[in-house]
Amino acid sequence: MNALLATSGTELVHPAAQRLLADVSADPADPLRLTVVAPGGYGKTTLLDALDACYRAAGIEAVLVDNADRLGETELDRLTALADRTDAPIVLAHRPRPRAALRLLGETFGRRTPGLRLSPLGVPEVGRLWEKVTGDPADPAAVREVHARTGGVPRLVVRAVTGRLTEFRGELAELDDDVLRYLIAAEAGAGRNLDLLSVLLGRTPDRLPEVVDGARATGLLGTDDVLLPLAADAIRAFSPPARRLTALQRLVDLQLTKGLPVLDLARSLLDAGGAGTSAAAAFAAAAREALPADAKLAARFAEAAAEAGARGPELTAGWARAAALSGDLDTALRLGDSMLGGEDADTRAAGAEIAATVLAHRGELARSAELYHWAGRGSADAFAAIALVGTGDPDGANRLLDSPAPGVVPTLFAGAATRMAQGIAESVAPGGAAESRAAEALSTLVGAATMLEPAGGGLALPDSPAALAALAGLHSGELALAESVLTRALANRIGGDLLATRHRLLLGWVAMTAGDLATAAEHRDAVTNLGRPLEARDELFFATLDLGLARRASDLVGLQHAWERAYQASMRQQADLFTLLPLGELAIAAARAGAHAKLARQLDRAHALLARLGDPPLWTVSLAWHELHAAITLEDSAAAETQLATLTRHADHGRYPATMARAARGWLAVLGGAVEPGEVSAAAAELHELGLCWDAARLAGQAAIRTSDRKAMVHLLEAARQFQGSTARRETGTPEPAGTTGLSALSERELQVARLVVDGLTYKQAGSKLFISGKTVEHHMARIRGKLGAGDRRELLAILRELLAQHP
Repeated sequence: MNALLATSGTELVHPAAQRLLADVSADPADPLRLTVVAPGGYGKTTLLDALDACYRAAGIEAVLVDNADRLGETELDRLTALADRTDAPIVLAHRPRPRAALRLLGETFGRRTPGLRLSPLGVPEVGRLWEKVTGDPADPAAVREVHARTGGVPRLVVRAVTGRLTEFRGELAELDDDVLRYLIAAEAGAGRNLDLLSVLLGRTPDRLPEVVDGARATGLLGTDDVLLPLAADAIRAFSPPARRLTALQRLVDLQLTKGLPVLDLARSLLDAGGAGTSAAAAFAAAAREALPADAKLAARFAEAAAEAGARGPELTAGWARAAALSGDLDTALRLGDSMLGGEDADTRAAGAEIAATVLAHRGELARSAELYHWAGRGSADAFAAIALVGTGDPDGANRLLDSPAPGVVPTLFAGAATRMAQGIAESVAPGGAAESRAAEALSTLVGAATMLEPAGGGLALPDSPAALAALAGLHSGELALAESVLTRALANRIGGDLLATRHRLLLGWVAMTAGDLATAAEHRDAVTNLGRPLEARDELFFATLDLGLARRASDLVGLQHAWERAYQASMRQQADLFTLLPLGELAIAAARAGAHAKLARQLDRAHALLARLGDPPLWTVSLAWHELHAAITLEDSAAAETQLATLTRHADHGRYPATMARAARGWLAVLGGAVEPGEVSAAAAELHELGLCWDAARLAGQAAIRTSDRKAMVHLLEAARQFQGSTARRETGTPEPAGTTGLSALSERELQVARLVVDGLTYKQAGSKLFISGKTVEHHMARIRGKLGAGDRRELLAILRELLAQHP
C-alpha cells in the first residue's frame, strides 16, 4: 500500500488477507497459486511484503509480483512458463480489469486457489487501522467521519489520519492523461455527462468505459463510481495546476457553447484560478445561476467575472443585487451609485433601485423613497409609497399608488410589492372603523408575504411583507400571526441574508412581547452568532431587544450596558413609522436610566410623524403604552395622564386599543393607591388573552403589593403567578402543578432563603448561614421570583414580606 504499511508489521495487512497470511505461516511449502485483485490503495503491496517475510523466514523461494497489470507481454510469457514448470508459491497482485494474457494466467491460478479480492474497510476496521497507525485511541465520531471521507480505502484512511495528503501530488502527476482529465471532470461535477466527457477525452461514448476502468483502478472512486470526498479534495489541491485548468476551461467552453448550466464547472474553474475572456463569461453565467440560492457565491462569481475582464450594466446590476442579498451593503451601494451615471435609462434605474434598497436598510427612508420614485419603473413606485408612508407622507404615497408606472409586468414580485404598499396605506387610512382597517391592512400584508414565498432568496427588498405584517401584528396584539408569517419567511429565505437577520430579530421581539424571554434571547443570540456588523435598522431592533430583555429580567447592570448601545443606534436611525416599537422600549429604559431628556427630540419627531398620518390607532397605541410606562417610571403624573388620554381616545377602535386603555387606567389606579382588585384582574386577564403575559403578570403583581386588602392581595398574587406561569409552561413544555399558591409553591430551601433575604441579609450572608454560596442564593431567589410572578426584586421582596407576615 505504501512504505508506512510495508514496514509496520503484519498487523496492518488487510483484514480480508489475514487468514491467507495465517495459512502461509502454518504451511509455507504449500505450492500456492494466487491472484490478489484490488484498486490502488487497498493494501496489495503490504500483503506481498508480509508474505515475503513469511517465505524468507521459512527458507522458501516464492514468486511475488506486485503491479502485475504493468508487466509487458514478454514478462507475462516468462511468468506463465515459470508457473508451468515450478511448484514454488506464486502470488500475483494487480488492479481490476487486467489485460487478456494476465487474466488467462489468473484463471489458471483460480483452478487451484480462488483469487483474493480486497474490499473497502468497514467503520470498525477503519478504527482499528487508525489506532495501529497512530498508536492513539480513535474517537468513534471521528472514525465515522474518516470512513465517510475515504470510503474505507486503506491508503486514504492512513493519509487522512496522519495528514500525509501531499503524497497525492506525485501519484496524480503520474496518472494517464485521460484518467486524470476524467477525475478532474468528475470533481467538477461532469463525471456522468457523456457528451462532455466524449469531447474532453476525444473518445466516442463506447470507448469511455476504458477510461472509467482506469479511474476505478486508482482507488479514488467509491463503489458508486463517485469520487470519494478526500479524493475530490486531493484533485483540487494536488493535481497538476496547468492540466487541471486546461481541462476545466475546456469543459466550461463546451457548456457555454451549448447554452447549458455552468455553475458547478465554474466553481471548480474559479478555484483553479481561471482567467481570460472565456473564464469571465463562465463566471458571469454562474453568477446568474447562483443568485436565487446562494447570493454570497453569486457575488463572488460576479466579482471574479469583473476581475477577468467582463464588463456591462447587466453584470454590475447582478453583482450589486447579489452583494445586497448577501448582506454586503457597502459593495451594493458602491455599485448602485456607480450605475446612476449610466448611459441608458435602464442602467440608471437599476442603480437607483439598488441604492434605494440599501438606504432603506440603513434607516434612510426619505432618501430611499426619492431614489425609488426616480427609478420610475417596475415596482419601484410601490416601494417608494411604503417609504413615504413610513416618513409621514400618506398623500404622496397615495398619488404613486393611484398612478403606477406604466408597463409594469404583472409578476408575483410586482403583485407582492403593490400589496405591501396597499397594506401599509390601509394601516394609516382615515375614516371607517379603525379595527376593520387594521385587520384589512394585516390581511393584505400577510397575503403579500404568501405571494413572495415561491421567490425564495433571490429578491433584494427594502423590507419584506412578512416583516411589515409582523410589525402590524405587534402593534395590534396579533402575536401568533406575526410569529407565523416571520417563521415562514425565514424558512423560505425571503430576501436572503439581507432580510434573514430582520426576520429573526422581529421573532425575538414577538417572543419578548409575549413574555417568552428565553426564546427571545435565543433569537438575539442567533443574530449575535452570525458575527457580522448590523445595519442601522437591524442594529436598532437588536439593541432594543437586548434592552427589553434586561428590563424584564430586572438586570440593572445589563440595562445600563444595553441602554448606551440602543441610544447610539437610535441616533443613527431616522425616526419612521416602522421603528416606533424600539423607540418606545428605549423611552422606558431611558426613564429608568435617568436619561429621558436625551430622547425628547426623537419622541417629538415620532409624534409629529404620527400627527401627519392622522394619529392612526394601529401605530399610535403601542407608543402611547410605552410612554405611559416611561412616565410611571419617572413618577410624572401629568405625562402619564396625557398618555392615558391618548389611549382612551383610541379605545373604541378595536380590542387591542381598548385593552391597553383599560390596563392603563388600572396602572394609574394602582400607583395612586386606589386598587380595585376586580378591575385590575380583568384588565390583566385581557392583556393575557392578547398574549401579553409579562405585562399581565406585572400589572397584577404590582397591584398585589399595593393593596391593603389581604384577600385581594392573595387573589392578585395568584393571578400574577398564573400569568407568569403560562409563559414558563410555554418555555418548558411542562404543566404547572395544581394547588401551589403563595408560599406553598416554594421548597423548604427556598423558604429558608426567602426568610433570610427578607430579614435584610445579603446573598453572601444568607449563603454563609445556610452553608451555600451567594451565587446559589441568587439562583434560589430567581426561581422564587418566577414562582411568585414578581416583575423585579423590589416587587418580590414586597410580596415575600406580605406572605411571610401571614405565615411567620
